[in-house]
Amino acid sequence: MEDKESEREFPAFPYKPYSIQMDFMKALYRSLDNGGVSMLESPTGTGKTLSMICSALQWVVDQKQKQKSETVESDKNTTNEGSCGLDDEPDWMRNFVVNKDCQPNDNKIKKKKNGYGLRKSDKRRNQESCRDLFSHGMEKEDFCTQKECENLRKANDGSELNDEEFLLKEYESEEEEVIGSGKSKRKAGGVNISSSIEEEEEEEDEDVSEEEVEELKVYFCSRTHSQLSQFIKELQKTVFASEIRVVCLGSRKIFCINEEVLKLGNSTRINERCLELQKNKKNESSKIKNLGAKGRVRQTKASSGCPMLKNQKLQKQFRSEISEQGALDIEDLVQLGKNMRTCPYYGSRSMVPAAELVVLPYQSLLSKSSRESLGLNLKNNIVIIDEAHNLADSLIRMYDAKITLSQLENVHTHLEKYFGRFRSLLGPGNRRYIQTLMVLTRAFLQVLVNEKDENCVSQDAKKTGAKTGFDSSMAINDFLFSLNIDNINLVKLLQYIKESNIIHKVSGYGDKAASLQKGSALKDNGESCEEASILSGFRALVDMLLSLTNNDGDGRIIISTPRPISFGQQGGFLKYVMLTGEKIFSEIVDQAHAVILAGGTLQPIEETRERLFSWLPPNELHFLSCNHIIPPESILPVAVSNGPTGQEFDFSFGSRGSLTMIEELGRLLCNLVTVVPEGIVVFFTSFEYEEQVYEAWKTSGILDRITKKKCVFREPRRNTHVESVLKEYKQTIDALSDGPKEDPRSRSGAILLAVVGGKISEGINFSDGMGRCIVMVGLPYPSPSDIELLERIKHIEGLGDSNSTKPSKISASDEYYAGDVQAGFSILRSCRRRGKEYYENLCMKAVNQSIGRAIRHINDYAAILLVDMRYASESSKRSYSHPTNKLPQWIKDRLVSATNNYGEVHRLLHQFFKLNKNRGSVESY
Repeated sequence: MEDKESEREFPAFPYKPYSIQMDFMKALYRSLDNGGVSMLESPTGTGKTLSMICSALQWVVDQKQKQKSETVESDKNTTNEGSCGLDDEPDWMRNFVVNKDCQPNDNKIKKKKNGYGLRKSDKRRNQESCRDLFSHGMEKEDFCTQKECENLRKANDGSELNDEEFLLKEYESEEEEVIGSGKSKRKAGGVNISSSIEEEEEEEDEDVSEEEVEELKVYFCSRTHSQLSQFIKELQKTVFASEIRVVCLGSRKIFCINEEVLKLGNSTRINERCLELQKNKKNESSKIKNLGAKGRVRQTKASSGCPMLKNQKLQKQFRSEISEQGALDIEDLVQLGKNMRTCPYYGSRSMVPAAELVVLPYQSLLSKSSRESLGLNLKNNIVIIDEAHNLADSLIRMYDAKITLSQLENVHTHLEKYFGRFRSLLGPGNRRYIQTLMVLTRAFLQVLVNEKDENCVSQDAKKTGAKTGFDSSMAINDFLFSLNIDNINLVKLLQYIKESNIIHKVSGYGDKAASLQKGSALKDNGESCEEASILSGFRALVDMLLSLTNNDGDGRIIISTPRPISFGQQGGFLKYVMLTGEKIFSEIVDQAHAVILAGGTLQPIEETRERLFSWLPPNELHFLSCNHIIPPESILPVAVSNGPTGQEFDFSFGSRGSLTMIEELGRLLCNLVTVVPEGIVVFFTSFEYEEQVYEAWKTSGILDRITKKKCVFREPRRNTHVESVLKEYKQTIDALSDGPKEDPRSRSGAILLAVVGGKISEGINFSDGMGRCIVMVGLPYPSPSDIELLERIKHIEGLGDSNSTKPSKISASDEYYAGDVQAGFSILRSCRRRGKEYYENLCMKAVNQSIGRAIRHINDYAAILLVDMRYASESSKRSYSHPTNKLPQWIKDRLVSATNNYGEVHRLLHQFFKLNKNRGSVESY
């Protein structure tokens, strides 16, 4: 076995792999053989993505070859056995047996001809519970019956308000049928859940077979669309780009080419408008399937309201074009869609069943409802999650739910108007459920607006949380009891919402009534000015109700009451914060053959194991950590304790605002620009602190001194502007670095002021001259005043303590308030181990992500300056454990952890850049 593994090759790797790349590929291949969960860590800049591609896809190819060989061998054996057994039988008997065996397969293939397998997922989605259909992040689609469509057409032709259009169908009492049986309780009609986009003519699906739908797949996901595009670019370097069927998925906002929809800007509004366009056009098209003896009539060609989906033949051509061109990234798919005038979003989705490699964002794979909406089948397939350093937090945030005070008021008002108008026309079931919804929205409003009825918050909750602050948290059961709504069956209520189409009925009525009052205040595209916000409010309410059906210990309810104007933020909100991701992640692990967590900095792995797969014994978790490919002399990490004047650097919460500290940091930069060539990237802990520092430097004249040597750029708050800033930053470095060097006083390069946790720190590569020096200012601990963070800390502190005889010092009923930093520090001090570890890990993972932006290939080199005395080895002022213990091993091994003064740092930098400049000159010959 070991000999075979040592001889294993990966011929698709386009270059001669380094030893650590071979180690990584072999470990990944071995993990796929074994199955289960594996964590593979390889520093950024070591070719991790290319290694994952070549190893995982080679495993897929080998498995298919193995299965093919086994099938051929099995067929031979079957043929031999069959021949022996049938020799004594008459011909008619042998023919009968063969025909009978073939019959089911033909039927199976015919049943499978349903638009690249998407209708299969629709059928499954219809049978799922209300939780799966309404969970956070799902693409919610509602469809009307034939009679409703006719009413809608009539209403659109007239200006009067048509009651029949908005009247709910009679809904039977929940006692009469068992909810969750999969049967609709509406007496007439039914819910047609087949999306018009996914319905295609049978002849368009002839090339889709059962075998294509069940292809062995690799699902690769990462956090951002730009990271997915980088993955495709790496894939294009290999032979797999043309040999493996690949599809890249993304959000509607990224893929949409309908200019009218894109103008909406907001992702939620784009999603809802896209779905609304489909529904509207479908309602206008004929839904009659039988015309007497003439039989079935095919759906009209105009099966969608979006002009990019009117021609289904173009969708088929789009798929054919993708198959011919091979691996295409998101930009390629969007451009192809624009050229062909057909939707790339649904075009790429329809390719999933036949694909062998599916590249998609976190949300699409980690959210169960999104998986089902997209028709993703993880059973016995491979899941690779890249950039998995914050996977646990990313996963649970997908299941958060939030509804604002304004949304609650909007929903409650619309429910009251609708109920007042149709009360006498509604059946008892509809009346009861609508009244229940009004009771819930009224209770939620009371707890936010602090009405005189003080009983809306229980005495127990007051005792633990009723101070003069604005934010507090409660367990789910305490929240329900305090509002006297614990007797409401939320599961049945959610089932009613799903089956009755009440969301669109109520919002549609309110919108139509408002537009008639205002004199038809509609946009050019036919959408009401308020419709999107009404729908969003209802969706938020459904998400919140769904969250309240979770187990009591799975999450917490955050109650944020409205702030006075003097406090800035005015609107209140209710928010459910998911705290445990173990059950969510276990669904993925249970289905998939293997789950690979990859990243540049995955340690400490124990925290991830405890939060996501604690059932897995530590000795069964496959883990590999690779060193970096660069030689030791290509990196210079230094802990900088003192500035040029001897001032000690302390950027802790209480000291960083000091003008003395800010000016000393400025003097450090004034020195660095004279010794560091090309580009310097400076990371601050927040946008607010970067703004404070920049303004102070401008006032004191320090900024002018810096700009005499290097141009200064700043990371914009809006992500859409980042690309243009980076482009100008790179162009400036290239232009000034390549210019004449005769005058030592001339400019050379640029400085970029960035923020930890911003877009630049997470996925941007500063290779070569773009990042010759990375400066990390302070330790970016998250604010201890963040109530959601403190809830996670309290939860993590209690992990694994079920058998402990010593109770945690942190009570589950502790309450605290946003903005109270000292209360947050008090909670942190009361933590024994896990809570503190988690808080530190958040900080150092952010540091590692930022400083890892620099070294991108084997010939690259950079200095890394950790500017704060807490990084120094002899520092006595540090929070819990030493922060440098959590640095990546390849940085920690080369760290200069103590310097006597800044002069020593300057001398080290001068020698480092002189050495690497000479080394680069020698290598260029």
